[in-house]
Amino acid sequence: MTAGVCGLVLAATLTAPAQALGPDQGSGQAAGNRVGGGSGGGFGGGKAPRWELKDSGTDVRFRGLSAVSRNTAWLAGSKGTVLRTADGGKNWRNVSPPGAAELEFRDIEAFDGRRAVVLAIGEGEASRVFRTEDGGATWTESFRNTDAKAFYDCITFFDSRHGLAMSDPVDGKFRILSTRDGGRSWKVLPSAGMPAAQTGEAGFAASGQCLVSSGSRDVWLATGGSARARVLHSSDRGLTWTATDTPIPAGDPARGVFAVAFRDRTHGIVVGGDYRADQASPQAAATSRDGGRTWTTAGTPPPAYRSGVTWLPHSRTSALAVGPTGTDLTTDGGRTWRTLDTGSYDTVDCTPDRACWASGEKGRVARLER
Repeated sequence: MTAGVCGLVLAATLTAPAQALGPDQGSGQAAGNRVGGGSGGGFGGGKAPRWELKDSGTDVRFRGLSAVSRNTAWLAGSKGTVLRTADGGKNWRNVSPPGAAELEFRDIEAFDGRRAVVLAIGEGEASRVFRTEDGGATWTESFRNTDAKAFYDCITFFDSRHGLAMSDPVDGKFRILSTRDGGRSWKVLPSAGMPAAQTGEAGFAASGQCLVSSGSRDVWLATGGSARARVLHSSDRGLTWTATDTPIPAGDPARGVFAVAFRDRTHGIVVGGDYRADQASPQAAATSRDGGRTWTTAGTPPPAYRSGVTWLPHSRTSALAVGPTGTDLTTDGGRTWRTLDTGSYDTVDCTPDRACWASGEKGRVARLER
């Protein structure tokens, strides 16, 4: 790994006390309506939504989450753990790959209740990709990194066949891994179309949202740890990229853009800040209306560092952001945010059937309810 940002996040997960990572309190992207209070509404009814905690039966930290529907969701976390539910979180099945207990799973992409691809992070051979076609009953290791300088952070899929994974810079450029067969095989893409990385720049493996796609060809990569926090965009599935500065504070290995979400190829939101609990995170969110070419700071941003963000299903204006100190909602496309909950979550994901899930430390997982 070249930049040390992911190493810091990894170290924080493995060594920091729980209180330093946030309170342990109870508490698919699409494009028309809003959540809670007012007209329209993905959740409607005039009531503010709330998280309903589900018992995962474990205390591992789940930074990887892939929500398929209101009933089906996958979790990926520390100690090589993968869980799956098919009944809305009432029961969770441990479907972890055999022999993976020493791995750190940070991102998972599920196509349905049976097919999923999971990414383990770390230096050298710790970075691996596994795939299942039978709901986790069996897994195949489809990629193992052999370059000591690479450190893979996030994975995304355009459809059930085409996907990408990204590594922190190797020889001065972010490295992109590509699959055309649903994750069965992978190859490193040429680096000629990738801009040079800044000194110390890297991605944050904090929520599985440092690399996201929208549509069949567009993909965005979020960075931090250097002088400027940037978003890189590709419109050709990772062959060529352009880099744009964001107003998210940077200038330190613990600061930058931690998550990005696009509801279509033009409208995007980024969140981040400084993940250290004793550091303030002003300007923790920004928006784009031109595919990531320019970014505007939120007028009323989330009050603290946020590691995950997602657009609400079937909404053009509403999104959720989560972090160790709470969940925030925007109903105006990311310009202003208000806090809904103070529970600790690392990542969040919504589905076409109007379900939103979140997960985080100490086995926490919840589904959003009216």
